[in-house]
Amino acid sequence: MNKPLLALALAFGIASVANVQAKTPAVASPAPAINDAQIAHIAYTAGVIDVTAAKQALQKSHNKAVRAFAEEMQRDHTAVNDQALALVKKLGVTPQDNPTSQSLASGAADEQKKLAALSGSAYDKAYVANEIAYHKTVNGALSGTLIPSAQNAELKSLLETGLKLFQSHQAHAEHLALSLK
Repeated sequence: MNKPLLALALAFGIASVANVQAKTPAVASPAPAINDAQIAHIAYTAGVIDVTAAKQALQKSHNKAVRAFAEEMQRDHTAVNDQALALVKKLGVTPQDNPTSQSLASGAADEQKKLAALSGSAYDKAYVANEIAYHKTVNGALSGTLIPSAQNAELKSLLETGLKLFQSHQAHAEHLALSLK
């Protein structure tokens, strides 16, 4: 697992944090509880990250299939984020920035810099590989942490709908990767 993805996994609480004490073996600590305002911010941040990656792909790639995939990512993640913003407005909830959102943004910025240095088929392959890994991580976080932690039924429903869509994105990216080999 590369460093940005490991940071994502840790940020989402997918990986346990080892707590080593002087005379006891390592004990896994539970991930800190998150509230709906934090979940909304994490989900929105994850969407913005994929829209930004898609915009970069549309600027750099000349491959029709990669460009079509990037257009899909931009369209779908923008639509889900628009729905999320409408929901938080309706509920009167202010999304709350948190260490997970900050870690996601930082890791994504690092990955964007790496991708920016590539071109041609090297860029296409790296972009699609990153999309596969990113969707696996986000889908795991949605199903394992964010959805189970959501208290509001409408937020939970939006996250569940997003998960189905993002699982299809992962499958699309995996199929696309096979055609780029």
